[in-house]
Amino acid sequence: MADNINVLVVDDSALMRKLVSTMIDGTPGLHVIDTAINGKVALEKIPLVNPDIICLDLEMPEMSGIEFLRERKKRGIHIPVIILSSIAEKGAVVTMEALLLGASDFITKPSGSISVDVVKVKERVAELLLAYGGRYKRVKKPDALIPPMPVASVAPHAPVAAKIVPITKPGRVDVIAIGISTGGPEALRVVFANLDADLKVPILVVQHMPAGFTLEFARSLDKICPLEVKEAEEGEQLVPGRIFIAEGSKHLEVEKSIGVHGIIHLTDSPLVSGHKPSADVLFASVAMAYRNHALGVIMTGMGRDGAAQLGSIYREGGLTLGQDESSAIVYGMPRVAFEMGHVMEQVSLTNMGHRISQVAKASHL
Repeated sequence: MADNINVLVVDDSALMRKLVSTMIDGTPGLHVIDTAINGKVALEKIPLVNPDIICLDLEMPEMSGIEFLRERKKRGIHIPVIILSSIAEKGAVVTMEALLLGASDFITKPSGSISVDVVKVKERVAELLLAYGGRYKRVKKPDALIPPMPVASVAPHAPVAAKIVPITKPGRVDVIAIGISTGGPEALRVVFANLDADLKVPILVVQHMPAGFTLEFARSLDKICPLEVKEAEEGEQLVPGRIFIAEGSKHLEVEKSIGVHGIIHLTDSPLVSGHKPSADVLFASVAMAYRNHALGVIMTGMGRDGAAQLGSIYREGGLTLGQDESSAIVYGMPRVAFEMGHVMEQVSLTNMGHRISQVAKASHL
């Protein structure tokens, strides 16, 4: 179909090219328009096949994925790139370098055609390609009939919940909690770069990401943010002006005693809302510990994680923001929260960093 999202698959392994191409072509709305054995060949094919998105390996001969991304940036090519990455520590470092060079997101690479992770990876591949490729195609060709995202990305057509009546008025913002998923690595770079350097409030972030990547993810964000960004550690205090990223595959919670900073706790309990870490777990914990002294923010992502418990922050008298539809890669999580009446204000991605800073600092006046 002419309106399929066309994908260029770049990998030096013939087996992986076949595996990934089969997964992509088996997804409605996606089509592999061509393949390339390395970055050099990919650059040659881009003007010929005009893809909507690129699936890119990192370790390739002649021109690696990192070298390709540098050349892509130099040439002003804006076609989105999804990385297929190993989960090894070395892979995490290189993957985060790729994100800094402009890659949109990444997927843990399956080990082979009979890998037990193939089905899970296929779902993730489809999710990212439809989201990023669809957005690019809409900009490139606004009248294109983009295939819909999977049902899981859209809020159910259930009756909208009655708007919550807070039990008290908002107080001074002493903590900020952010829940984000698909589109998050790209979005957080924008938000964090725009935070005020004098924002003296700790920020807790749940970004859906596998174990082994969040440490390097935090380090990569620290390079572009005026505030310190680090991976959260068990038992550490919520230092004002510091950003804590939830560890992959661990829930992030906080407790607070009178007169002391909040304390971080990492737990290995079961998935919540289909995720670990879960934004619902973070928001519920923040609402209980900080009551009306919290700001909750829900951003781009599939599904509904965080939508329900963002309401807990609102109910306690805290403040809530949600990313708007036009700027979200996937308007799933923020849409559900908005339709439930849990979002006080919708904000664009480009304005989110400034608005978070403004709301938090105004509460301290």
